[in-house]
Parts: sequence; C-alpha cells; structure tokens
Amino acid sequence: MAKSVNKVILLGNVGKDPEIRATGSGAMIANFSLATTDRTKDQSGNWSDRTEWHNLVAFQRTAEIVRDYVKKGSKLYIEGKIQTRSWDDKTTGEKKYRTEIIVNDLSLLSGRGEGEGGGSYTRSGSSTSFDQRSQAPAEDYGQSAEITDDDIPF
Repeated sequence: MAKSVNKVILLGNVGKDPEIRATGSGAMIANFSLATTDRTKDQSGNWSDRTEWHNLVAFQRTAEIVRDYVKKGSKLYIEGKIQTRSWDDKTTGEKKYRTEIIVNDLSLLSGRGEGEGGGSYTRSGSSTSFDQRSQAPAEDYGQSAEITDDDIPF
C-alpha cells in the first residue's frame, strides 16, 4: 500500500469562545473555529483579504488546555489532521457532512497583555506536556492572520 499523509498546519485567530462538553464517560471535547486569512494583490495593485474558517475539535487533555487558555481572538498555531464525518439529519432525513481539523498540537501565541499566556501543548502517544512559560517570538507571524469583529460572520 502506498504511503499517505493527512496533516494540517494552521496559524490563525479563534472566532468565538470554544464550546466545551463532556461525553457520558467523562472525556472532554472542545469545538471551536479558527480563521486564517490569505492576502492577495489584484491587477490594480489593491490588496484584498480572504478569510477561511476552519472547524476544530480537541479531545481530552488538549480540550482542557483549550478550555483553560483559549478564547475568542486568541492566536493559535495548530497541527492536526482533516476528518469528515457524516450523519442523517433527524428532521429531514438528509445526509449531512462536516469537515473538521482534529487537533494534535497546539501553541498559544497570544501575549500576556491579551489575556493569554504564551505556551504550547503537544499530544503524542501517551505523553502529554504543556509549557506555559513566556516565549520570545523572533517575529510576530500571527499579525498576518489578524481578524477584526467585522470579519466574523456571526
């Protein structure tokens, strides 16, 4: 069988406060959206931004980190994988689809002045760690993904 890869890397801003819930067995799940923006120049030389919204899902310890440290406007670096799930709508019987990013690695990029502590969280196998120490950025890559309330469609 040929090798395949399903990996996503995103750098953007959280669109609204994450929704946190627990399963019947107590496993924590966080759902939230992340906006990424592409800036392009048209033929007239004018810049335009195109914002793409991504649905993200985090489980267990990652969901706890999201619950405790992530809020609307937070700048995040995310690594994960794409997953599409489907279900039958209970009212119409219509087949529905939702494409999501399952979060594996999460880095908080917002500064302390913005109500966030810089840090990173990685979920790999059975080991987990969260480093909340302030990180000195070489460049502010998150500025290119800055969004305003006017960009948010809700």
